[in-house]
Amino acid sequence: MSSFSPPERLLLGPGPSNVSPRVLASLARPTIGHLDPRFVGMMDELKALLQRAFRTTHRLTLPISAPGSAGMEACFVNLVEPGDTVIVCRNGVFGGRMRENVLRIGARCVLVEDAFGQPVDPAKVEAALKANPGAKALAFVHAETSTGARSDAALLCRLAREHGALSIVDSVTGLGGIPVEVDAWGADAIYSGSQKCLSAPPGLSPLSFSDRAVEALKARKTAVQSWFFDLGLVTAYWSGEGARTYHHTAPINMLYALHEALLILHEEGLEAAWARHHANHLRLRDGLAAIGLDLLVPEAARLPQLNTVRIPEGADDAGPRRRLLDEFGIEVGAGLGELAGKVWRIGLMGHGSRPENVDRVLGALRTVLGR
Repeated sequence: MSSFSPPERLLLGPGPSNVSPRVLASLARPTIGHLDPRFVGMMDELKALLQRAFRTTHRLTLPISAPGSAGMEACFVNLVEPGDTVIVCRNGVFGGRMRENVLRIGARCVLVEDAFGQPVDPAKVEAALKANPGAKALAFVHAETSTGARSDAALLCRLAREHGALSIVDSVTGLGGIPVEVDAWGADAIYSGSQKCLSAPPGLSPLSFSDRAVEALKARKTAVQSWFFDLGLVTAYWSGEGARTYHHTAPINMLYALHEALLILHEEGLEAAWARHHANHLRLRDGLAAIGLDLLVPEAARLPQLNTVRIPEGADDAGPRRRLLDEFGIEVGAGLGELAGKVWRIGLMGHGSRPENVDRVLGALRTVLGR
């Protein structure tokens, strides 16, 4: 055996995205203790950068020391108790995972279903809220990674609030790529991932809780089912110098990386990052159309950072993807769930959302498909 040397890849799948040289360099900085005052100061800066990225003043805004799926679980185990009713919107694979969290807690799940590739239908959500008065929460995916569909988070959060429910929002693929306006939406709990449009390595899940969500957490009748994800304990760990209570050994160098990635986003500006993702999506859309490839999601609901391409008639799924990887060093994603074997997912996320990458994948697809 010898040291592992990974190949150079252009990561244009559903995540992870390519990591910028600045973020990679931050990972190589000296590891210091997780109780070191300098590290605690960096943690405070990281929280402030996350608040800017989420567009929120929520005090409970921090990264969970685990990937986006852990952010999902942290939201559910802290806010939902056995016997609660939760309305879950499922228009893709990750809405289904929300349902699993609700059921494993021992709560009642009311499903609002839409076709894969379609946004969540607000009329169905409103009907479900009216039919289930007293529902504890409404959970939905803002940016559905399995389909590339964007749902109207502002409207769905407003409906939840009007019916006295908390909103739990998955924006794992959204943060940094499209507008995420936590305070303007009135979102109560939202989580994301480090490896998508933030272009840090996988392994951290930023999340944010409103004051309403914090009050719901404090009012629980039962203990949070997970010790590690108990935000009452985790929040104390992120309380800053002099007020901090030890909870776990933080992934120190990964937090350096997320700090650097958020600093890059701050330097570019959120609006500029959103505009860049949109412009590169349009470039890809037009190039795909020129070689006869169609996108699955209706134009008004498309995620610019996650483009779901219908596999053309006569082409298989795995063969072209393998050729893209082996011959061109480009990774694109396969379909998930109901879309397996029917679509490819082309991600233009964060550091990887560049015109030259769009042109490179289009040229490779022309060759692979003989077009």
